[in-house]
Amino acid sequence: MRRLSTGLAALLLAGAGLVATVPAAQATQAGPGSPAAAAAACGTGWGSVPKVSTDSRYAPLRDIRTGSHDCYDRMVFDTLGPDTGAPIGYHVRYVDQLRQDGSGDVIPVRGGAILEVRVAAPSYDPRTGQATYDGKVRKPLPEVRLNGYRTFRDTRFGGSFEGDTQVGLGVRARLPFRVFQTGNHIVVDVAHGWNGFR
Repeated sequence: MRRLSTGLAALLLAGAGLVATVPAAQATQAGPGSPAAAAAACGTGWGSVPKVSTDSRYAPLRDIRTGSHDCYDRMVFDTLGPDTGAPIGYHVRYVDQLRQDGSGDVIPVRGGAILEVRVAAPSYDPRTGQATYDGKVRKPLPEVRLNGYRTFRDTRFGGSFEGDTQVGLGVRARLPFRVFQTGNHIVVDVAHGWNGFR
């Protein structure tokens, strides 16, 4: 019984120590909405250099969708097939003009800067040739509406060529961005600003 009491007392003291340290930690943080809080929440150091992953399984593209978050705007490429986590290649970079793969034709994209996004996910099933995504070359992405976005300004479908799908993403300025894969999705996040992502 004495061992149980001693153990219980130690546990209670440890819990009290945790409770005592929480206000001290909160006191050192900046208040909500302050510039320091925004910088802490949004600062990442993503940079604006090209992001590339060459390893790929070439899964057909199913959809492209967007969303707006507190610190960035997001574009997601959804692919078909089982969620195996197998790599999906991509090449994302800032360009002066969006030139269509194959033809080299310039596709106008509105915005202060243009991100060219290439994902190893053709808009058709390579086995059957049947379309899996209804994008039209030179046109905005179907079902994507950018009203109210802080960073995204325009989208243009470049087409699919040699297994890759090309998209032009018009953004407000040449802002930091990141690219990553989660399951069957390639995610492109573009920050709202620099140094705290205003």
